[in-house]
Amino acid sequence: MKQINLFEKFLGSGFFTGYIPFASGTFGSLAASIIYFLIPGTDNIIVLSAMILVFFFYGIYVSYKFENVYGKDPAECTIDEVVGTWIALLNLPKSFLLVVISFFIWRALDIIKPFPARRSESLPGGWGIMVDDVISAFYTFIIMQIMFHYFKIS
Repeated sequence: MKQINLFEKFLGSGFFTGYIPFASGTFGSLAASIIYFLIPGTDNIIVLSAMILVFFFYGIYVSYKFENVYGKDPAECTIDEVVGTWIALLNLPKSFLLVVISFFIWRALDIIKPFPARRSESLPGGWGIMVDDVISAFYTFIIMQIMFHYFKIS
């Protein structure tokens, strides 16, 4: 069985939010939202896209390790929620209202898992953990873009 080192636990658990005994995915999304606000430049599409890509591919690797230690799609692994949160916020200004709206839509869609998100959970290794959240986050991204660009919510 593969062991998870402290660095892998830190990032794989969404900054240790995965070890909160309830609603770990929600706390992972909250941590990602706070990081979005705290890190300068995350409202720049290139900066946030780079963060998403790095965390997505690292997430595939570390999620596989989490599954080997904790079982199928474990609550301890919340790096997928971090990536999903950032995808949902992509190309939006740093607006508290937009982040809050995005947070609730994203959490709802992550739980509902609209097609084909639920089906993608069966992908092997860390792919299943990461891809279902990317799909749900992409739906959130579309909704948020419509709200911001067409309904001028900011």
